[in-house]
Amino acid sequence: MEGLIKHAADLLERSNKIVAFTGAGVSTESGIPDFRSPGGIWEKYEPVYYQDFLDDEDARRRYWSRSRATYPVLRDALPNPTHSALFELERMGKLDCIITQNIDRLHHRAGNLPEKIIEIHGNSAFAVCLNCRKIYPREEIQKLLEENDEIKVPHCAECKGFLKDATISFGQPMPEKETSEARRRAEGCDLMFTLGSSLVVYPAAYMPRYAHQAGARLIIINKTATPLDHLASVVIHAKTGEVLQQIVKEVKMRQIR
Repeated sequence: MEGLIKHAADLLERSNKIVAFTGAGVSTESGIPDFRSPGGIWEKYEPVYYQDFLDDEDARRRYWSRSRATYPVLRDALPNPTHSALFELERMGKLDCIITQNIDRLHHRAGNLPEKIIEIHGNSAFAVCLNCRKIYPREEIQKLLEENDEIKVPHCAECKGFLKDATISFGQPMPEKETSEARRRAEGCDLMFTLGSSLVVYPAAYMPRYAHQAGARLIIINKTATPLDHLASVVIHAKTGEVLQQIVKEVKMRQIR
């Protein structure tokens, strides 16, 4: 492990335009359950596809039942050592941006500038009307649901359209602006950290491929193997919080020697 840490630190030290690609494994270290693993969200709540949400009242009820139950976990979670290390990379002037699959906004809470965070799967901080596109603070909708049990599916106060979390559901188009910007930044970096991602969810998982194809080095830190391990210069199978902090610390120590 020590040799891999030093090799990763070498790559970080030589790089000037680093992109971090973060997945659910980063959030689980803050106590947020992921979707796929045993005991994850989908084991308790069946995923609701976007078209079903649009077409079926029962699907909308199931969607909001899950959202009402899981939102407080996202709202109350705190940044962990991975988030702190990425904030430190930004302070060092090394971090170009964070491309995240996570919806919890923990990168924002850790202090990274909003303009350096690209949320390709949306976020849980807001709800949006699918008809008129009016945006609501998600906390406002949570309060409405908790104070009135008769409301199972919230509607827009302006046009009565369906409200949905500002996250991307199965079958829902990816946000064009964020996806395009993420690809541009991936192709423009000289080093990409992929952190806590299984790299099996597409099109998000194309981002490390874009970076590699454009000539960037890859460092993959994940608890389990990924389909892109063979492309990486450094692969470490461990918790991201434990490893990334050590890499950043190693580089900082070299700077003060």
